[in-house]
Amino acid sequence: MHLEKLARVRPSVDEAMEIILVDKPIARQRLKEIGEPQFGTYVKAVVDVDRAVMAVGGDFHADEESFLLDRGSSQMNLWGINLYFDLESPDMVEFDSVINIRSVQNNPSRGVEDPEIRARIVEIARALVQ
Repeated sequence: MHLEKLARVRPSVDEAMEIILVDKPIARQRLKEIGEPQFGTYVKAVVDVDRAVMAVGGDFHADEESFLLDRGSSQMNLWGINLYFDLESPDMVEFDSVINIRSVQNNPSRGVEDPEIRARIVEIARALVQ
C-alpha cells in the first residue's frame, strides 16, 4: 500500500457520506446502507427534539448538527446519538456524542443527562425508524 492511503484519516470530499433529513419513517435497511460501510453496526444521527426530525449520514455528529442548524433547528434542541440498526428500541439508541456536552443546559457529558430529553429522543427514533 502507498503511504498516503495508510495515513489518510478522513475520507475525501468525494467519499464523504451524504447527510439526509429524516422527517418521515425510514427503513432500517436504509440506515444499514448508510451506516454499515463506515461504522459497521450503527449510524450517527442528530435528533431535533422540538421538530421531531433527525439527520443521519454524517461522518461526525457535528456535520449533522450543522445540517439541521442550516435548516432552522435551534442548538438547544439538537442531541447526538448512535442508532444500532439491528437492535430494537430503546436499545437501538446510544446517547454518546461530543455535541451533547453543554454546561448551559446542565449536560456536562457526552450522554444526555435529562431523562425527559432521553425519553423524547427514544420516542422520535421509535417513530422514525421502521
